[in-house]
Amino acid sequence: MTEPDARRDFRPGPLRHAEVSRGGTRWALTFVRDFAHSATALWTALTDPGELPQWAPYTADRDLGSVGPATLIMIDGDQRTELDGTVTRADAPRVLEHAWGDDVLLWTIEGTDSGTRLTLRHTLDDQRTAAMTAAGWHLCLDVAEALLDGSPVGPIVGAEAMNHGWRELNEQYSARLGVEPIDPTLP
Repeated sequence: MTEPDARRDFRPGPLRHAEVSRGGTRWALTFVRDFAHSATALWTALTDPGELPQWAPYTADRDLGSVGPATLIMIDGDQRTELDGTVTRADAPRVLEHAWGDDVLLWTIEGTDSGTRLTLRHTLDDQRTAAMTAAGWHLCLDVAEALLDGSPVGPIVGAEAMNHGWRELNEQYSARLGVEPIDPTLP
């Protein structure tokens, strides 16, 4: 199957473990996903500016594998939005923590019997955005898995995610997390 065919036929996998909890004045979405890949392969996908645009909702102006300032560039079709993305922790290949605008992403990678477990703790200002954030990460990490499997489909982010099951995932994660679904495409 060619990449355009794989992209056209792409559908998200089943719901993954997700929970939302309060942490002071903010909220944390915790999203857990198992991969049949090494910690090193997963670390590279999380940090390498050559791999990030193939699956993530952003790319970076530098490798995220070291502490310090970075610019994360969100891509939605032809639109580019630059956000500050300071890396505060980079313990290869196990822990990566960085800001993404006002949000904080803490990625941890643990070995399992069949590969690795990725836990993402995404700190949010508003609990109501947890389900839509989970739906977005679900799609992105499905695409990352295809990339790591050697069957890239290209990034499915922003408006294009609506054509690949984002709304359904948003509704399902809303039910799981006990929040009202938010559809950012509606006025």
